[in-house]
Amino acid sequence: MPAARSFNSHVERLALAIVALVNAVTVGHDGLEPVAAPKGSQLRRVVSEAVREPGYRGDCTTAEAERLVPWIALCRKVIEMLEAEQRAAAVDVVNAMLHDTGARARLQPDEDGDFSIHFHGPDDSFDKGWAAGLASGLALAIGGGFAHRFGTCQAAPCDRVWVDFSKNTHRRFCSVRCQSRVKAAAHRARHN
Repeated sequence: MPAARSFNSHVERLALAIVALVNAVTVGHDGLEPVAAPKGSQLRRVVSEAVREPGYRGDCTTAEAERLVPWIALCRKVIEMLEAEQRAAAVDVVNAMLHDTGARARLQPDEDGDFSIHFHGPDDSFDKGWAAGLASGLALAIGGGFAHRFGTCQAAPCDRVWVDFSKNTHRRFCSVRCQSRVKAAAHRARHN
């Protein structure tokens, strides 16, 4: 296991946005509940909520949210590849994403007077900017030695993704709800 490292705050925000977007937009299961792909105004709302943070509203149009969906699907694919220890294939996908989004880095001042690196697309549109940000966030996480911190919930049939910021990096579940469900099932199995 790689030595303990910590995410830089911008990479952490991008990682959280990646996880929130993948979980909000991709089809699968959340716990035991099936998840359908959101459409129309619901898609716009979940995408806006997933990227919202203090000082950034993240409002988008339905069309911008729809154009971002294929990039979010690629993020899920990369996380699944990383979990399956297919790092070279994941890197190929991320490199293609970086190229195709026209991701470009820019230093921007933060609230403390320091500077942090941010990523933008070829223009300032929501979808192109976020597509570049998602690709760059994955690239920074993989290149920074954090690929092992992404995963998919181990509580079948749940397939929601997670990112682990803890020091011990032992996360296996998307939520306490899924963790408790697995523990309760294991307890019942031992006592039956």
